[in-house]
Amino acid sequence: MMTHLHAGLSSETTEKARLELNENPDTLHQDIQQVRDMIVTRPDIGFLRTDDDFILRFLRARKFDQVETFRLLAQYFQFRQQNLDMFQSFKVDDPGIKRALMDGFPGVLETPDQHGRKILILFASNWDQSRNSFTDILRAILLSLEVLIENPELQINGFILIIDWSNFSFKQASKLTPNILKLAIEGLQDSFPARFGGIHFVNQPWYIHAMYTIIKPFLKDKTRKRIFLHGNNLNSLHQLIQPECLPSEFGGTLPPYDMGIWARTLLGPDYNDETEYTLTYDALHVRENCGGGGEKDMMKRSQSAVDPETLRPTDRETSTPLLALD
Repeated sequence: MMTHLHAGLSSETTEKARLELNENPDTLHQDIQQVRDMIVTRPDIGFLRTDDDFILRFLRARKFDQVETFRLLAQYFQFRQQNLDMFQSFKVDDPGIKRALMDGFPGVLETPDQHGRKILILFASNWDQSRNSFTDILRAILLSLEVLIENPELQINGFILIIDWSNFSFKQASKLTPNILKLAIEGLQDSFPARFGGIHFVNQPWYIHAMYTIIKPFLKDKTRKRIFLHGNNLNSLHQLIQPECLPSEFGGTLPPYDMGIWARTLLGPDYNDETEYTLTYDALHVRENCGGGGEKDMMKRSQSAVDPETLRPTDRETSTPLLALD
């Protein structure tokens, strides 16, 4: 029985969902409802969206294990409650997010890899720290994932992330504090309904190895197994991602990556650097009218759940450096 929830899926992907994710079209609605029924167990969290399509992406991200799915769903909204400053103006025309997108954080390749996974790329050395805070880059990545995860094929096939560390200076690295790295790990690993098939480090200097050693304890085993440190050995990258799917920067056969391509996709057709555009994508789909001030109460409740530290992004960015030179 095909439901509207399977609309737009190719037969290969439907089969893949069945084999890899335990997805069964006949029990889909019960599966979704069972996760929805757990919401009452967490009155401390405002679940701002609970429709079938939305819950389904969490089930897919956790292979239809309902308990794990609910944990991820709760964590998704809790992360937003605890980091209100990050999600206050969570849309493409927010100045911080817009700047990060224009600077190529993240880049998103049009061609998927050989397994249908969407490839996100980050050229770390393009991080101009006077222009983009780490938090804004993280927000731009999370917002990009929100847009991409609307696509059911990607809910099933997942994502690949390639980070190129060439020319990433020690000075830039010293801005990567444990606090902000932990924030990124929480946001991506523990609170977002996406399947990450691999995270590939390319051309990483020794101090990025040092950083990786420090964050390793925060990573789940599953995540650790999916992080590949290639150094400057592109052959080992090509064994996992075919060169036909990669731009020339990664030894691939595609032309060099055009930094503005994803920004233009998100910001609409008439986007150029001079015009202010009005397209907004409100990823949380917060309903203004959640019935009699529901949202206001929600905000009040969120704030009480927020550790005052998290409301001052500036502190977060200036706390102890991860790598001290002495």
